[in-house]
Parts: sequence; structure tokens; C-alpha cells
Amino acid sequence: MSAMISTSLRRCLLPSRRVSPLLQTCRTRRTQARALHGAAAAGVTQGDKKMKTFDDLPGPSGLTELYWFFIRGYLLHTHELQVIYKKRYGPWWKSVLGDNKAVIVTDPAILEVLLRQEGKNPLRNDIDLWRTHREMRNFSYGPFTERGEKWRALRTVLNQKMLKPKEAKNYGGSINEVISDFMTRLQELRRQSPSGDTVTDMANELYRFALEGVSYIVFETRIGCLDKHIPPETQKFINSIAQMFRNFVFVIYLPPWTRNLLPYWKRYLDNWDNIFHFGNKLVDKKMSEIQSRLEKGQEVQGEYLTYLLSSGKISLPEVYGSVCELLLAGVDTTSNTLCWSLYHLSQDPELQQSLYEEVIMAAPMDRIPVADDITHMPLLRAVIKETLRLYPVVPTNARYITENEVVIGDYKFPKNTLFVLNHYAIARDEANFKDPEKFSPQRWLRGQVMTHHPFSAIPFGYGLRACVGKRIAELEMHLALSRIIRMFEVKPDPTVKNVKSISRIVLSPNKKINLRFIERKSV
Repeated sequence: MSAMISTSLRRCLLPSRRVSPLLQTCRTRRTQARALHGAAAAGVTQGDKKMKTFDDLPGPSGLTELYWFFIRGYLLHTHELQVIYKKRYGPWWKSVLGDNKAVIVTDPAILEVLLRQEGKNPLRNDIDLWRTHREMRNFSYGPFTERGEKWRALRTVLNQKMLKPKEAKNYGGSINEVISDFMTRLQELRRQSPSGDTVTDMANELYRFALEGVSYIVFETRIGCLDKHIPPETQKFINSIAQMFRNFVFVIYLPPWTRNLLPYWKRYLDNWDNIFHFGNKLVDKKMSEIQSRLEKGQEVQGEYLTYLLSSGKISLPEVYGSVCELLLAGVDTTSNTLCWSLYHLSQDPELQQSLYEEVIMAAPMDRIPVADDITHMPLLRAVIKETLRLYPVVPTNARYITENEVVIGDYKFPKNTLFVLNHYAIARDEANFKDPEKFSPQRWLRGQVMTHHPFSAIPFGYGLRACVGKRIAELEMHLALSRIIRMFEVKPDPTVKNVKSISRIVLSPNKKINLRFIERKSV
């Protein structure tokens, strides 16, 4: 395995008499990864050598953490707190809040060694409260809440129509249909604005677009998110998703005894109930359609939901649980990433012009871009990569390693240790990326000297727990961005400045992003 780590970093070592600081850092990271992995591999034969433990790690006290969360106001800025703590405590540290203990990882070499030891059934803890809702309502778990061998079996079925690149391409037609409606909506919104070209609150508009897209893929039906007047049931569904995440921030940090005193817990459960009610109704509708076709002797064909319902590989309750969770996974990645991409492109006309020229060369205006065109748009793909580096949709996630002890360097941790993975701080570290706060898609283009550790930017996760909808989300983002840039020059709203990010479980803008869409003369 050390050979694998060495191979992944070998591109950092370029022949040169003078070694730049970044290349030297990369060599140091390679050495660290080898040393850490060597110690991990030898962990079972450490003999009499005394290994360090959780208690030997540095870290803040519980009171210090509460001070930062509630007194200093970092509850919605925990991603920024990652950076502060890293400067104080180093690449990893311990966190103790009441009975909750965790090892916080903010270094790619340590992260790699950890994830390569996660076993066959890696376990997430950050959605335990999602599981609580399912248990209270006697609902089946989905791909995020299921565990162990049942989780592996469920993911195997769900992956069939999601993770394979060839299968993902099959959704290109559905995605482009939704994008066409979104482009029409953009035109209507800009015409209605006082300036005749401004769209306000792009995050909200892109959220509606992304939800319509993923619903069309998962449910095989349009739900009206892009209609001028959204159907009441769909609007309630949209509101419930937003409110569930908003209340989740509070219930995840507040102790259980507050649940009968404060309103957050009841709201959280009610929001989930509304989400399941909406999803289950659409599943039942599709089930009736399939049954009707079967009774008429017709062949049953379709995309994702039809595949799940007709395959016989998972039960109907498992379908209910899975599609609701898949919906939530597919929305924020697409909407947030596109919003930040457009925001940064509006700030850099030169970059935007280069992107426009690339897109128009690969997909002229006489036809709609398709999946195969994206392979000829390296800058477009780089824009999305860079956006995901700066704004990982989930800035922090976590793992329980349940199958074995974990050895990292001269530390040993018992089974069921909780590891929190700080992706935001890792991706914004000068040791990993030159000018880490700068939006620079060019760093991802072929021919550039890549000095970052391969685990310094993994926005879709790694291994068996990697995002099930990665391929479709990427296709949706690439196709949408290419079509927007072909039709419009995007400019900033001068009244909106200095947009920052806040963490409501997912990373979001702290204020409304308004953008001007100037129709290109060639359109």
C-alpha cells in the first residue's frame, strides 16, 4: 500500500536543480505518508513499543469548544473554526464534548492512512439523528442511514444505475430537458428585474433547478419546481427540506433533554415527515403505473425508480427510504457548486471569456451540448473542481472505524473510535495548494505542476462511502454551466459584495447572490 501512496505522489517530483518550497512540501508529505502508512502496516507487530493513544493528542477543552460555538458565534462557521484550531493544535487533535469523543483530522496524509483502514462497511455518525427519525416512525433506512452488511447490499443495488459513467450518460436527455426550462426561467426573471438583466438570489433559483433535476431522475416525473407558480405540495416539500437542515444544526448540538423544552426537535421530525410523505406519494404513483402496464401485458421499462421497483432486489419500504435520501444528496451539491462557480466567474471576465471560447468550440450554438462534449471542455471541468475545492458541499464528515483498531504513525486507536474529517481546512492549506484562498481553475489543467496531496480535495468522498450520485451531479453541473456561459455573460451585482460561506451542515452563501445575465450578441 505504501507503493500506492508513493505512486500517487510521484508526479510532484519533477527534475530540477532548485527545489521550490511547494515541491519540497510535497516531498515532505510523501515522506509523511510513507512513514504513517509504514507504521500502520506494522501496527499489529509493534511488540513492546508503547503506542500513543487518544489522550496523548492535543485539543481544546469542552468549555473552550462551547465558548467558540455559542459565545464567539461559530456555530454556523465551524468550517472556519477548523482553520483556527489547526493553527493552534496541529494536523490533528482530540475533541471532548460531554460523553462525545472524536479525533479531528486536518491533514491529507493522515486522512489517507485512516481511510485506507476503514474496512468493508465504513460507518458514518453524522446522520445518527436521521436514523432516530426512521426508528421513531418505523421507516426503512436508506443509503445514508443503513449500516453494516445491509448497507453494503443496498448500495450495491443503488450503484447500478448511478455510479457507472455509461449509465450516468443515459440521464443526459432528462438533465438537458430540465436545463432548457431553467434557461427559460432565467430569461423571464431577468426581464422582470428593474435593470432588465438581473436575477436575484441565485442560490434559491439553482436550488429549484437542482431539485427538479434530481426529482426527474429519481422519480421519473416533473414536480414543478421551475413553474411560475410552484404546486403547493412541491413548495411544502421544498420548505421542509430547508427547514429540516436548519433545525438539524441545533438538534445535533443541543443535548437530548432540551427536546421537550425547545421547538427544534419537533420541527425537525415534522420536516422529515413531510419529506417522506411527498416522496412516498410519488413512489406509489409510479408503482401503480408499473402495475397497470403489467396487467395489460406491456413491457416495463424506465429509468431509476422503475429499475428499483421492478428489479425485485430491494423491498418497497427500502425504496421509500432510499429515494428520499438520494433526493437530499443530489440537490445541494449541484445548486451550491453552480452558484459559487457563477459568482467567481462574474468576478473574473478574462477567465469567463476563455471558458466561453472553449464551450462554443466544443458545442456550437446550433445544437445543445451533450455528455460527450464535456470531454472537450477541460477548463469547464476545472472550474467545477476548483469550486468544490474552495466550497466542499459538506465541509466536515465523520467515520467510525468498526472492524479493527486504527494505527496512524505511533498512535493506536480502538475499534469504534470516531474520526471527524475536516475537508474544508485541508483544501485551504497553503501546504496543499499555492494561494489556497484564490479561485484558480487553471491549477487543475493538464500541464500545470500539481503539488497537492491526492487526498487534499475529495469532495465526493472516498471508497465505499463515496457519493452515490457523483457521476450524475457532475454531468448536471457541467451541462448546466456550459449552457449558461454559451448564452450569457455573467456580471456581478455591484450592490452585493464580499459574500462569505456559512455552514448549515452544507456550505452555503451567507447572503443572497444576485447576478446580471447579459445576453451574448452571437446568441
